[in-house]
Amino acid sequence: MRISTANAYDLSVDLLSRRQADLSAVQEQLSTTKRVNRASDDPAAAARAERALAAEMRVDANQRAVDASANAMTLVESAMGDANDLLLQARDALVRAGNASYSDAERKGIADELSGVRKQLLAVSNRTDGAGTYLFGGQGSDQPPFVDAAGGVQFRGTSGEVQALSGESLPLTVDGESAWTRARTGNGVFESVAVTSTGTAWADTGRVTNPALVTGSTYSIQFDVTAGVTTYSIFQDGNPTAVAGAAFTPGQSIEIDGIAVNVSGGPAHGDVFELRPSQPDQNVFDVLDRAIAELNTPMRTASQIAQANSSNIRALDGSMSQLASARSRVGETLNRIDSVTGRLDDSRLASQTERSAAEGLDMVKAISEFQDKQTGYDAALKSYSMVQKISLFNYIG
Repeated sequence: MRISTANAYDLSVDLLSRRQADLSAVQEQLSTTKRVNRASDDPAAAARAERALAAEMRVDANQRAVDASANAMTLVESAMGDANDLLLQARDALVRAGNASYSDAERKGIADELSGVRKQLLAVSNRTDGAGTYLFGGQGSDQPPFVDAAGGVQFRGTSGEVQALSGESLPLTVDGESAWTRARTGNGVFESVAVTSTGTAWADTGRVTNPALVTGSTYSIQFDVTAGVTTYSIFQDGNPTAVAGAAFTPGQSIEIDGIAVNVSGGPAHGDVFELRPSQPDQNVFDVLDRAIAELNTPMRTASQIAQANSSNIRALDGSMSQLASARSRVGETLNRIDSVTGRLDDSRLASQTERSAAEGLDMVKAISEFQDKQTGYDAALKSYSMVQKISLFNYIG
């Protein structure tokens, strides 16, 4: 069989081209450190790598949402810390206001101090995240959630929370209505109120002595002073009870149906104290407004001052407890964010590992293959050079 000179040339050029293409392919793998640079390199591995990349991108998107929630909750926690400090300052002022030696002018000075605390507290409740979102705005609004209206500070936002758009239920805001305006009145179970107090008596916050006996009714303690002897009777929702004409001793506990209250001082004839069921509607700003108004009221008796101070401190403690509960939930959210971040990191690593396994390059194997391809290419180049010399002119020469 005859092989023409042209055919020999063509075979040599074709071999050289193939060797060069193979060498270029391995060089590309070494430069990109990837075995699969395009789908045609390995369709199945490319599909695996694409799925792993999509999973990694979903993890990154979720991580951005988690980071946004972490930033917002950190700001909320800081704001609640500031609010707690302000309320502690207000409580200290109310304790000082209970000093019997203080004059009306001094109590007015304390009222002015509470007004300043109230102003700062309102600013905290309307704090934003720096991007226009109100931290306590609930489900979101472009207006401040708390408005200082004629009847006091009111919540004008929308109850609830804005959730981050991720696979996890993580908030970007806090329900300000619940945190600031939904504390329970009294001691959390009942509230002692002076309905009529013309004597020198005042009631403390009361306590629960037996939770199993608590009825949730309203009790009225009515005092009778006859011939210098003070007695009291208790009515349940307006109806007489078994406690009627009981002897009264100042400071001694008055108990009924699992609850108790201490009435100190000397009640006058006809004085009435009520024990009302606690309600979840106490607004921290209303508490401060009431305290400020009472401190600005002159000529109050010692019992009126004691009763008002006891009630205001108790109410302030309830609001602080409500804010502390909300702050605790924020802390739990921050802890959960840490856990979610850890899970996302694990998912990202798994996706990256899967992607690397699908399209990654074994560098030792690739270098060895490159050397083989380089040797083959050199051999093809030498072969082509020899074919180039097969010519009648070279022979004649």
